[in-house]
Amino acid sequence: MTDSPQNLAHSDQQPVRDDPGLPRIASAVRQVLDATVALRRDLHQHPELAFREHRTTEQIIATLQRYGLQANRLEGTTGAWVDVGSGPVVLGIRADIDALPVQESTGLAYASIHDGIAHACGHDIHTAVAVGAAVTLQRLLTGQADVSVDDFVLTGRVRIIFQPAEEVLPGGSLEVIRQGLLDDVPRIIGLHTDPSFDVGTIGTRIGAITSATDTLRVTLTGSGGHTSRPQHTQDVVFALSQIAAQVPAILSRRVDVRSGVQLTWGHIQAGHAPNAIPATGQLSGTFRSLDADAWESAGHLLDEIIGQVAAPYGVKVELEHVRGVPPVVNNEAETDLIEDATRFELGSRTIELAEQSMGGEDFAWMTQKIPGSMLRLGTRTPSGPSYDLHQGDYNPDERAIGVGIQIFTQAALRALTGAA
Repeated sequence: MTDSPQNLAHSDQQPVRDDPGLPRIASAVRQVLDATVALRRDLHQHPELAFREHRTTEQIIATLQRYGLQANRLEGTTGAWVDVGSGPVVLGIRADIDALPVQESTGLAYASIHDGIAHACGHDIHTAVAVGAAVTLQRLLTGQADVSVDDFVLTGRVRIIFQPAEEVLPGGSLEVIRQGLLDDVPRIIGLHTDPSFDVGTIGTRIGAITSATDTLRVTLTGSGGHTSRPQHTQDVVFALSQIAAQVPAILSRRVDVRSGVQLTWGHIQAGHAPNAIPATGQLSGTFRSLDADAWESAGHLLDEIIGQVAAPYGVKVELEHVRGVPPVVNNEAETDLIEDATRFELGSRTIELAEQSMGGEDFAWMTQKIPGSMLRLGTRTPSGPSYDLHQGDYNPDERAIGVGIQIFTQAALRALTGAA
């Protein structure tokens, strides 16, 4: 299940910035690893969709309580949180807990028992890592682990948040914020599984690591008619085709190209007969941006451009623009914290540059409120098969759980010493 008891990944150790001299904790992680892997498999077998994660929440709380932690349920919804330590909060750690409406096809012994629902994005891994970090940190602080931190002054608390509903827009992190769980948290870190990185490695990046993501739906109505007399109609089919082709091109000339703006249509529907121009039609897609300012200004601009393109055809335009999430923007200090903890525990060859993703992630609401950073946790078995997220066959290498626990726990210890 894991590598050497001294290290769950690579073996080369390199100095890190402001090394506080803390011990390496691989052996302490190993003591809780079987339990966290078992939890992951249980959650994987019983996936639950956004805001329905009732059993998942119960399992998280019950596991934390078995290790002497007083977990709290989010008020009026699913999800939980727990503080480890005493004093002011010095660091937040976030995991998301919901599954996807995807049919699992892994064939695993612990595959989903619910048709059409699966942990195809690795949130079960995220949850297991965060639980494992909470338990490992608790054991270290109370002298129950085989690694001692008695020689260090560790002051403060670490808040671990198990957030519901990441897979829906605008995301369950807004509920966490609404309930005030970040009001006394000065900084926060999170992770996401990444099958493009080998297990034992992570990806980091300063700046935008994910994209703002909105959905658009354009509905056109007009007077339909026969295709032999288009001049007597308001041709919604032709108007839709012009919007589909022209609006992304015009947008690219109205917005700074460095903002990473992308408009992609995924659905177009109008009419049923080849010789009839319908009276209504619809076009829908996604708007994405790596720049928060461009995302903020997009609503007015898109409405303007779509209206201008449709105007010559006399159709009525209705634009439904559902704001999703802003980009996750990784702060330098929190990225340094993650990287230093990783080098200290796993070695210098374990960190790679993460590509910017055009996918959305509601951790962004948290990093808008307080400084934070999200790492990419490698889940690909070296020389093993390739998988992709949001697919029914996604089967991450479970050794990533131990790696994630090491990173989160070491980062927490560094924050508790005031060294980072």
